[in-house]
Amino acid sequence: MYCFLGNPRVTPEVTRDVCLLARMMAANLYFSQIEDLMFELSMWRCSDELRIRADELHRSSKRAAKHYIEFWKQVPPNEPYRVILGDVRDKLYYTRERSRHLLTTGISEIPEDATFTNVEQFLEPLELCYRSLCACGDKPIADGSLLDFLRQVSTFGLALVKLDIRQESDRHTDVLDSITTHLGIGSYAEWSEEKRQDWLLSELRGKRPLFGSDLPLTEETADVLGTFHVLAELPADCFGAYIISMATAPSDVLAVELLQRECHVKQPLRVVPLFEKLADLEAAPAAVARLFSIDWYMNRINGKQEVMIGYSDSGKDAGRLSAAWQMYKAQEELIKVAKHYGVKLTMFHGRGGTVGRGGGPTHLAILSQPPDTIHGSLRVTVQGEVIEHSFGEEHLCFRTLQRYTAATLEHGMHPPISPKPEWRALMDEMAVVATKEYRSIVFQEPRFVEYFRSATPETEYGRMNIGSRPSKRKPSGGIESLRAIPWIFAWTQTRFHLPVWLGFGAAFKHIMQKDIRNIHTLKEMYNEWPFFRVTLDLLEMVFAKGDPGIAAVYDKLLVAEDLQSFGEQLRKNYEETKELLLQVAGHKDVLEGDPYLKQRLRLRESYITTLNVCQAYTLKRIRDPAFQVSPQPALSKEFVDESLPAQLVQLNPESEYAPGLEDTLILTMKGIAAGMQNTG
Repeated sequence: MYCFLGNPRVTPEVTRDVCLLARMMAANLYFSQIEDLMFELSMWRCSDELRIRADELHRSSKRAAKHYIEFWKQVPPNEPYRVILGDVRDKLYYTRERSRHLLTTGISEIPEDATFTNVEQFLEPLELCYRSLCACGDKPIADGSLLDFLRQVSTFGLALVKLDIRQESDRHTDVLDSITTHLGIGSYAEWSEEKRQDWLLSELRGKRPLFGSDLPLTEETADVLGTFHVLAELPADCFGAYIISMATAPSDVLAVELLQRECHVKQPLRVVPLFEKLADLEAAPAAVARLFSIDWYMNRINGKQEVMIGYSDSGKDAGRLSAAWQMYKAQEELIKVAKHYGVKLTMFHGRGGTVGRGGGPTHLAILSQPPDTIHGSLRVTVQGEVIEHSFGEEHLCFRTLQRYTAATLEHGMHPPISPKPEWRALMDEMAVVATKEYRSIVFQEPRFVEYFRSATPETEYGRMNIGSRPSKRKPSGGIESLRAIPWIFAWTQTRFHLPVWLGFGAAFKHIMQKDIRNIHTLKEMYNEWPFFRVTLDLLEMVFAKGDPGIAAVYDKLLVAEDLQSFGEQLRKNYEETKELLLQVAGHKDVLEGDPYLKQRLRLRESYITTLNVCQAYTLKRIRDPAFQVSPQPALSKEFVDESLPAQLVQLNPESEYAPGLEDTLILTMKGIAAGMQNTG
């Protein structure tokens, strides 16, 4: 599970409460199953090892009244398995109650040694029971409910889910800057990367405390240090990795290591740098190589490292084509660095649910990764909007896990081919052209920001409480500060999908105009190279779901007259890119090779179009209260039946818009996103 501390609503207190709540729920779930096992394991025959333990527990068991109903007044000593499991049940009860007390009041009178503090303590008596049953000829019984329970505990532990902590690198820089300024040794934020590394390593190798209670803190720096204190307070098995978003250099990783030590985190979390922007992805191999060259760091990681690559912000920074190719190359180089230093590297793919954020069919996405980058293990984020679709029901969950497993194994047993040198040269050239085209429109075209905010529901999305976090990193910023989710979501709603395709057309056109024979090379790449084929197939799917005619409706209703020509220019670019894509893929029409998906999209088309028109007119009425829609006669008398209730839904009374408009807008957003699926 993910705890994104870049979200202002996720405070140290919320992080602490989530961990305690999960621990309480886990103990409660196990508690009921332990009682079932106690009923089942009534036999007296056991190994000497188990009998000695049972006798010790029976002699030392407290006669104090239990705070729960139990079947047995006192478990007799001639039922040794029940004696052992009874002690496990008591500790689970105290584990649950201690978590509940800490959650509700912040303190608990239950001593920690009366509870399970780590999963090994929990598993040990269960494994003892399993060994004893097997030794006494009761293996069929051992392999029943007890083995299922052992697997469950091994999988979910005492924490139910491990929480990954994620924080932006700039926030750590601010904390360390406060410390160095307070110590009078300068401003950490103004130091060069080399000076930062030297100072961090000298502190990590030393033992002196860096700061005390007199350190002056702002609200932001107190929040960061508060999170580290939560990591120190709670059991280590509550947490997974500490992810540094917008990581750029080795000092970002060393900073987190130092802060963990200074806040007395007993078992420091593994630190995972997340490289997101195009320039950061290019610099990632050198940054990781520098970390691996540090003796202190190599001793710390014990031969294992995790690196996360961000699909969302890299796509927003440079466009889909350039971002995908740079991530491909970065993974290749990172693996080479890891092999050179003898480190097992796990790639963590920060994919979103949308194509513009790295989404798409799981199986194909894994098989298109570079050779040698998976090695039987990978991590992938599953975004909030995809969880229900992929894991919401038991059969869906099983099928999704099957796909991940099958693709991971297949990638290892039959690695995809490496690109030929001429393919690489062509991709490098195309990426440069695509990036230039994308940035010239998104970041350098003076009309773009105004057009984007007029032609899409981005502004309204930011005002409404329907996202997992604020739509912008900085309230006053432009496109640069807009998060990737609302950036993609806004274009998806109008069915224009600009972040996905922008740049492809210019790249294709440049390569073909340079040498007409390049079209044959592009077709060869499409037919033989999984990475290139998957990239173009996903783009083709997006074109199948897009509709520039719908985008034109939004423009006509919502965009100022002087910006209409800019919208027309973008739609012309859309059509040119689509034609060039079909030419490279050798198709006459989009989704020519997937008639099943094509039919599904055709069935959804009329419903999504209706929602789009409804949304466009709703946005018009929100932005221009004087705009009036002429009522049309009802299609049937049943729609004007006076016996029906006047209001079928409860409208939001706190909306800043006219009654019903915000509710209508939210419903259309949800409907269009559901219809678009992996582009929504």
